[in-house]
Parts: sequence; C-alpha cells; structure tokens
Amino acid sequence: MRALIFDGELRFVENYPDPQPGDGEVLIKVIQAGICSTDLEIVRGYLQFKGIPGHEFVGTVVEGPNELKAKRVVGEINCVCHECDMCRAGLASHCRNRTVLGIAGRNGAFAEYLTLPRENVHVLPPELTDDQAVFVEPLAAAVRTLCQYPFKSIERVAVLGPGRLGLLVAQVLRPHVSQLTLIGRSSSKAPLCKALGIPLALNDSPLEKGMFDVVVECTGNADGFALAQNLVRPAGTIILKSTYAGESGPNLALTVINEIRIIGSRCGPFDRAIDCLAADKVRVEPMISGRYGLPDGVEAFVQAARSQNTKILIKVSR
Repeated sequence: MRALIFDGELRFVENYPDPQPGDGEVLIKVIQAGICSTDLEIVRGYLQFKGIPGHEFVGTVVEGPNELKAKRVVGEINCVCHECDMCRAGLASHCRNRTVLGIAGRNGAFAEYLTLPRENVHVLPPELTDDQAVFVEPLAAAVRTLCQYPFKSIERVAVLGPGRLGLLVAQVLRPHVSQLTLIGRSSSKAPLCKALGIPLALNDSPLEKGMFDVVVECTGNADGFALAQNLVRPAGTIILKSTYAGESGPNLALTVINEIRIIGSRCGPFDRAIDCLAADKVRVEPMISGRYGLPDGVEAFVQAARSQNTKILIKVSR
C-alpha cells in the first residue's frame, strides 16, 4: 500500500506492507486524514516513534463484522489490554500496555489502510461530511476539558494558542462561560477567529497578571506554561493540552506559591464530539487551510508547520 512513513525522515513510499487485522480488529480503508501538532512533533522526535504517523482520520471498513462492513467510521486511538491495573480501575485510556494509533507502537492513518480494535470504531451519521469527520478526534480532546473541570459561567477563561486545538477548545467552551478570550502571538488568525465568533487577544496586549480563573494551554510549545502561570489567578486552574518534543523548565515555585491547580488533559469522548458536529455546535470547515494527496504528504507537513495555516488535510483514497 501507499504510505507516509517516518524512520528518522518523513517520506512517501509506494509499497509498504498492507496491515493484517488481529483478533477483534477491523481493517479500514482511509479516506482522508488530518495533520495535527502531535504529528509535527513526532517528526521532530517526540516519543521516538517510527512507522506510519497520523491519527485523525475518516475511513470505510473493508474487513470486520457484517454490521460494520462498508460503513464510514472514525476511530479512538488508544488500543488497550483490558487486563492491567489501570484498565481494571476504569482508566483504560491510561492502559499500561496500550498502543496508540500513529503515536506509539501502532501504524497510523497516513496510509491507504489501518487496523483498530472493533471497540474503538464509531460509525458516523450520514449528515457528517468527511471534512467534519476528520475533526472528531481533536474535538473529542477539546470536549475532554468539560469532563475534567466544572466551568462556571462567571469565570474568566483564557485559551492560549489560536491553532488547530485551541480553536476547537474555544468553540467548545464558549457556551459554558461568559468571559472567554483566545490568546495568540500574532494577528494572522484574527480573520478566522472573527469568522468563528471568538475574541482574540495578542500576547503583547495589556493583559493583567492573574486576570483569569482558568487558563487552557494549547500553544504546543514550552513557553505556553510560563504564560499560563502568569495569567492565571492565585488558586486558579491551568489545563495543559500541549504535547511537544524536548523538555520544558517551568518555574514550579510559582505553582506552589500561588497554589495553582494543574490538570493534564488528553483524549476525550468520541460520541460527544460526533454529536457536537452533527448538531453544528462547532464549525470546522473554516479551519481547513489546504488539501494534499498522499504522495505530496511531505509537503503537506511543511505547510502544516507554518503558523498561518490551521488544518491541513491529506486525501488518501484514490
């Protein structure tokens, strides 16, 4: 099959071996996939992943149970054992033996075919377009913030980073809080934020120190945590969404002195994300900056890394 592989260098190949589904797995033909910040970090060395990256996708089941065959689907990325202590405790997304689609121990979506456990697969309603479907996985991660923190309408909330994830988080939180500000480094995303109805402030704007009750950090870089510490009030909450290669050196003394609560936040509920998209509660089409075929996947990554672009899609099926 055709695929984008990363083995220290990202490249397109024509003859990568087709995946073979194991017990309880389905084989999915990928229609299209999206490039996210984690994919960009993988090609910079994040998690030392080698293989086929990509985990935001929509596809069609070609092998599996009869009720799934030919169905258009998306898939949860954590593939778990159901036997370890974390699984038994109801924390399967933190399974000690998990593989993660296109991120850890399992080839991903920038290829013509992929495999996933049957339990990971969600059939899409017909009204969802392929473009919307690619956003189910990152939107689920945005919805996760609502599962982890009881936002109050009177709270002042900042989302750091008007990128792929930050724009989704801001849209998800907007109905739940009355004072929401999206904060970015430049005004390049201002037209997009305006189209989505989200107020944008710049890092160098006169933002008062400690002015926010909750700060959701989606910058994708090590500087984001320091900015979040500066903006959150004493005894406030920082929700961390960024993953990136390398290490950061935050001043944790400020966290202790100001008694800041820190919440790490990762994957979320696919069913709620699908419902949000089906009900048009979240708009994703304006976030699409470009489309590339799989053979041009390396160039697609170059474009996805440019700050003026938001979501780059890779069309996989011929």
